[in-house]
Parts: sequence; structure tokens; C-alpha cells
Amino acid sequence: MTDAVRPHAEQQHAAELAALAAVDDRPRPPQWRLSPWAVTTYLLGGTLADGTVVSPKYVGSRRLVEIAVASLATDRALLLLGVPGTAKSWVSEHLAAAISGTSTLVVQGTAGTQEESLRYGWNYARLLAEGPSRAALVPSPVMRAMETGALVRIEELTRMPAEVQDALISILSEKTLPVPELGTEVQAVRGFNVVATANNRDKGVNDLSSALRRRFNTVVLPLPDSLADEVRIVDQRVRQLGDALELPAELEAMTEIERVVTIFRELRGGVTLDGRTTVKSPSATLSTAEAISVMTNGVALAAHFGDGRISASDVAAGLVGAVVKDPVQDRVVWREYLETVVKDRPAWADLYRACRELD
Repeated sequence: MTDAVRPHAEQQHAAELAALAAVDDRPRPPQWRLSPWAVTTYLLGGTLADGTVVSPKYVGSRRLVEIAVASLATDRALLLLGVPGTAKSWVSEHLAAAISGTSTLVVQGTAGTQEESLRYGWNYARLLAEGPSRAALVPSPVMRAMETGALVRIEELTRMPAEVQDALISILSEKTLPVPELGTEVQAVRGFNVVATANNRDKGVNDLSSALRRRFNTVVLPLPDSLADEVRIVDQRVRQLGDALELPAELEAMTEIERVVTIFRELRGGVTLDGRTTVKSPSATLSTAEAISVMTNGVALAAHFGDGRISASDVAAGLVGAVVKDPVQDRVVWREYLETVVKDRPAWADLYRACRELD
């Protein structure tokens, strides 16, 4: 196991991928390491014929995962769409690891992303010394994926400027990347495909053109359907992060996880889970990813400044920070929720006191 803070998916789950490859006797698309069935099993988890247990990487609809995997088996690119924190990047990373054996061919979309990130750049020292040549060309992750027949990930596609996004149109349509400076082109090897992510909150930043959107099959990843599913996801990820960071804390804290997830679901839904009380929603997303962050922070506090057992006071600090993003409007929403909901739940008295002390 590598000493990296966050190993790549193909490194962390190498044993599971090898076990799946050993028992996988189903048809595989060109260049795929596993069949679509095995890729789906890798993401959703299961027990193989030889007794190997494959841990679930994504908790959600099996049909959605099957649609995503089937899309990548065609010549259509895949767009994973959803609100922040719905595991879009997580799913894209594991799809790339299972299909191509590497998740490192990735372009991170930002407001400053340039077209070279999707096409190619130049080693200017060699360009000046030798002139345009293949040796002076610096391939982008997209070009390398085209040359090797691999899957390339494009994160936060809608954060890229529109003119940069448009560079993908010819790549996805023609499966070629022209290099006019050399009078040549790169043709995609069979197996090449693109999986992109975008979130609904950024729709107005640089929305996709209709021409580009048509070249993607879109799969919307929803927030977890039930409280139990979301609690399970948070518990699983916090344990994994705690092990990776070697936090010496006992995570026998299902009660704390349930309380954090309940608060998040009620605030983002605008109503308590019993449907009796309407509450205001803050500006924060309050996604599952935020709940994982709150609980991980609580584990760190319990490990280094407590007795190793996570308590309400350990959770409260991260909880307030996650909810109150706007110091004026969100603070009003949070105080109202504390007084009208949390205070009236006797079993939550310790959490109420801890949050009030911080406030």
C-alpha cells in the first residue's frame, strides 16, 4: 500500500480489481480491463464466486450505474450531473480505474482552464530550438487517452469557459484531434471515451451548448433516497478516511452520524423528517460530502483533544461551520432551527448546548 494521503482508486482497490478480472468471463469492449458486469459489481459491491468480498464504492440505484457503464461501452461520452456532493467525481474515478486501469488521465475544469488542457501544448524550449515536431508537443490527458484507448475524466465541465468546452465537440464527434502545426492528426484508438462531471449549482456559470450536450449521454446522480442510505455512506467514508489518516478514535458514533445527516436533510428539504415543522434552508448545499467532512473533523477533535470517543461537542464545531456560510442570513436560519427543532428534542440536549456555546 502506498504512503500517499489519498491513493488512486486503482491502487487502493487493486486486490478487488484483480479478483474481478480473474473471475470475469463475460464479453469486454475493446481495451476494457473488465466487462460491464464486473465494472458495475466493482462500483456497487458484492461477493464473487471465489468468496472475495467487493466493497461498495457507490450507494444508489443499480440501474443508474448500469446506464452509465453501458453509455461508456458505446461511442457516446458520459456526463454525470447532480448537485455538489452526490459522488460524481468519486464515481468517475472508479469507472476509470475499473475500465482503463488508471484514473489519472484527468482534466480539472476551472475558470482559468485553457484549450491546451483538452488538446495539446508545446515544450517551448524544444519548439524554439527544433521547430514544431512531435517531440516538442506536450499531449493533454485527452490526447493520451485517445492514443491508448483509455477513459479520460473531465471534472467540473461547466466551470470551463465556453470556448474551451467547444474544443471537445470535434473530439467527441470525429474521434480525431487535428495537429495543424505538424500537418497531422491523432485518431482515437478503440476504447477511448470521456466521462465528464458537472453540478446543477453551476449551471449558470458556463452552461453547455446544445451542440456539446447532444454528444453526451447524461446521467443525473441524486442525493441518497433515505436517511439510512445517507448514514451508511457517511459511516463508510468516515471510517475509510479515519484509517487513511491514522486517527486513533473509536467511531462507535452512529448516533452522531444520524443526527448530522438528519439536520442536513431537514435543512436542505425545508421541513423536519416527520413533516410537522417547516424550516428555512441556508445558502449552503449541505450535501453528503459536507456531512462526511463534519464527521471526519469530529473524529480528529475526539482523537487529538478528547478521549477518543466522538461526542456532540466534537461534532458541533464542524456542523456550525458547514451550515453557516453566510454570516448574516445563514446564522439567522441556524439559530431558528436550533430553537424550534433541536431544542425540542430531549435526546439532542447535549448537541443543543454544544451548538449554543459555539454561537
